Amino acid sequence: MPVNHLVWFKFNAGVADVRIAEHLRALASLKEAVPGVIELSVGENFTDRADGHTHGLTVTLADKEALGAYAAHPEHLAVVEKLRPDAQWMAMDYEFEAE
Repeated sequence: MPVNHLVWFKFNAGVADVRIAEHLRALASLKEAVPGVIELSVGENFTDRADGHTHGLTVTLADKEALGAYAAHPEHLAVVEKLRPDAQWMAMDYEFEAE
């Protein structure tokens, strides 16, 4: 059963726009770098409904096993490590019925 991995980001005050753009490009690159990723999108929030979170990521993966492999993948871990000093985030994962 497919899985959606959702992440909401809140970049810290003072993080330059150019640095945020680098993080977003790194997140987007995971689509090609990590096996099992079916779809990936990342973008800037444009509403006031996200409790201060400024950006979001949605990754669709083949199944729970693919999610585990994504989480442990060296490319993913490298992106997370670079993000750590610049942002806070929360994540949610859920299975869904494919149509």
